[in-house]
Amino acid sequence: MTAQPVRFDGPGDDRRRLPPMPERTPQALRLAIQDHAPHLPPDFEAHWRRAIGDTFNLTSVPVFLHLWWTQYAIARDRVLEARLADLQARAAKEDDPRESSRLLAGYSRLRVIAASVEPGE
Repeated sequence: MTAQPVRFDGPGDDRRRLPPMPERTPQALRLAIQDHAPHLPPDFEAHWRRAIGDTFNLTSVPVFLHLWWTQYAIARDRVLEARLADLQARAAKEDDPRESSRLLAGYSRLRVIAASVEPGE
């Protein structure tokens, strides 16, 4: 990963530096997770062994990569991770189904944005 971290606006005009997204390969993603999201490697490795490790059909690799790409894009950004957790928790406690749906729609939009981050960003 030779790209420089991307700068994002944080709350209160606080500037944050995020590690760049790696190349879109399982090995590069694995290394980025090890370096910048130390709580994720056990789950990543277990999921890899379960979903990919013993298979001879590589069609599941893109699905695996998309899931973990999104997870890493979120985990490398503590502000985004906290925002997603807040939306999910508020939706779970909400009594009004419309408000709960609105909160979950916001959660989904943020995950889609995280999934669309490109290598180096």
